[in-house]
Amino acid sequence: MGRPTLEVADIFRAFGPAWRLSQREHLSLGQLKVMSAIEQCRSAALGGHVLRCNSCEHIEISYNSCRNRHCPKCQAKAAQRWLEARQADLLPVAYYHVVFTLPAPISAIAYTNKAVIYRLLFEVAAETLGTIAADPKHLGAQIGVTLVLHTWGSALTHHPHVHGIVPGGGLSPDGERWVSCRPGFFLPVRVLSRLFRRRFLEELEKAHRAGQLRFFGEHEPLAAATRFTRWLAPMRKCEWVVYAKRPFAGPAAVLAYLSRYTHRVAISNRRLVALDERGVTFRWKDYRVKGRTRYKTMTLSAEEFMRRFLLHVLPGGFHRIRHYGLIANAGRRENLARVRKLLAQAVHGADVQPLVESTALPATPPTFVCRCCGAAMSILEIFVRGQLIRAPPGLRNAA
Repeated sequence: MGRPTLEVADIFRAFGPAWRLSQREHLSLGQLKVMSAIEQCRSAALGGHVLRCNSCEHIEISYNSCRNRHCPKCQAKAAQRWLEARQADLLPVAYYHVVFTLPAPISAIAYTNKAVIYRLLFEVAAETLGTIAADPKHLGAQIGVTLVLHTWGSALTHHPHVHGIVPGGGLSPDGERWVSCRPGFFLPVRVLSRLFRRRFLEELEKAHRAGQLRFFGEHEPLAAATRFTRWLAPMRKCEWVVYAKRPFAGPAAVLAYLSRYTHRVAISNRRLVALDERGVTFRWKDYRVKGRTRYKTMTLSAEEFMRRFLLHVLPGGFHRIRHYGLIANAGRRENLARVRKLLAQAVHGADVQPLVESTALPATPPTFVCRCCGAAMSILEIFVRGQLIRAPPGLRNAA
């Protein structure tokens, strides 16, 4: 698939410098770094390589990527590396997809309290799943879950939520057997929603009492404890959106899902349609509408497009993919080995593999591929940041 005709980098390069100047008091250091990285990505500013095709001997220059996790061009290879590491973790059981979403008022204050509220979103969602799954009335087992944070809606609005990918079962309390959930049903969504709401509001109040929350503008009065308590009251009664999708169709579908979601950014270059005198036009999905009419286009000024894009810059060092329970980093290897042994015993000693052969990830492609013939390319020369690019060897010889 060829390079998109319009990229987020094009918008930032054209309008970023002037907008940075006008918004210099409102942009964080993290946002400025993201803008700079995207603008320089795969340009001479970051250095690069002179490449030659091993088959047709075509010569070209390839510039380095910025590798910023918010850059639309730098996530495909990062996702591939992550998936290769996770492939061996998948179990030969059904997997379920659960989503936890915050109400709009809390999403509004989350923007100025990202580290605190995003952390609570992760921790309370994982705790909720673990608590309900451990209840003998539901599953009665210890489960594992991978949570992935997304902070955007399709129209680039601020909409924090986590996607959970969960094996359909868990270890019994004594650790001696695998407990499977009912086919096609993991845990009751209403029960998950109520516990998630109660625990999140409890933890949010604790954070407020500890002075961990900051409020600005129209939310500044919420710094007072009494005002904050009154503000929270309606959210104790409204429904919080927690929903479960149908189970994945096997491990291959889990991998396909993860490849789309784990390293996704607020908007991909593929969704951009045009940049003209009206602004930036992009495709978006209106989830309130059913059918094909939900796919629409939206046009924003370049300044508003950049503002919305930068809403989703994460705090430095914040992990947006986290593992809990049986697949938490500390005991993942031992827990998965035990589960596989129990599953093998359950099918009369069959040799259970983490994935069947047909679902294995394809071999990693060459780092550089010739656009003319598709063969691998070799590096002839490396140039670093700020170094002038000499003419490719073939052109130098001709001169």
